[in-house]
Amino acid sequence: MKLGPYDLDSIVAGECASLMAAMPEGYIDLTVTSPPYNNLREYQGYVFDFEAIARQLWRVTKPGGVVVWVVGDATINGSETGTSFRQALRFKELGFNLHDTMIYDKDGFRYPQDALYHQVFEYMFVFSKGKPSTLNLLHDRKNSTAGEWRPTTYKRERDGKRSYRKGVTQTTFGKRFNIWRYNGGPYRTTKDNFAFEHPAIFPEALARDHILSWSNPGDIVLDPMVGSGTTCKMAKELGRHWLGFDISPEYVEIARKRVGLAKTPLFIA
Repeated sequence: MKLGPYDLDSIVAGECASLMAAMPEGYIDLTVTSPPYNNLREYQGYVFDFEAIARQLWRVTKPGGVVVWVVGDATINGSETGTSFRQALRFKELGFNLHDTMIYDKDGFRYPQDALYHQVFEYMFVFSKGKPSTLNLLHDRKNSTAGEWRPTTYKRERDGKRSYRKGVTQTTFGKRFNIWRYNGGPYRTTKDNFAFEHPAIFPEALARDHILSWSNPGDIVLDPMVGSGTTCKMAKELGRHWLGFDISPEYVEIARKRVGLAKTPLFIA
């Protein structure tokens, strides 16, 4: 199965904005990616053209599709750069809705600075092209009030009292909050130790949870800056079609090796 000049379920070496420009418009259901940002990641000297990438993501995303943009900021000369916010606003200017501003909460930190509290999070901006067509929101947060009745809506009477109008019995598990905590480091981010030849890996569980949330089996998942291949590996294991690009031939080989180790799903549409 092909998507323009590319075979689906493949990883292609090259500059991602140019590669996306050869794709047809409006075919991608979900993008999960993390760009190189500021001076936190050394990416073998390659140039990151945010504007061109953002424009192409708008073009190739189908109506109702979602882009998950995982990004953080550096601190330079005592000031955070704010690059993440500027990028989020630019996505909105291009036409995306900022569906949710989520937080990737880490269990540790790098790049400690004496004058700041330790940096332990990155943003996970969830952009949608119109209203998301898929919402498989995860319900795995244990409710302490499971089995109890709780009011869900009320109105304020003229005398100031609350008049409850509706209620539900609490389920065992509730919907997640939008701060997601993951463990990092070898054997926790991934068990594929060779993947750490790439300088910045986000957890397999992070990619998995976003793929489950915003796509269905048989959908097409893109990572235009595939890096070590985390998104594509998880998409394969979850029965989605996948496509990855990376400008570094070295990282393309790492990503292909990782995807080759993915568990094959029993069925893919």
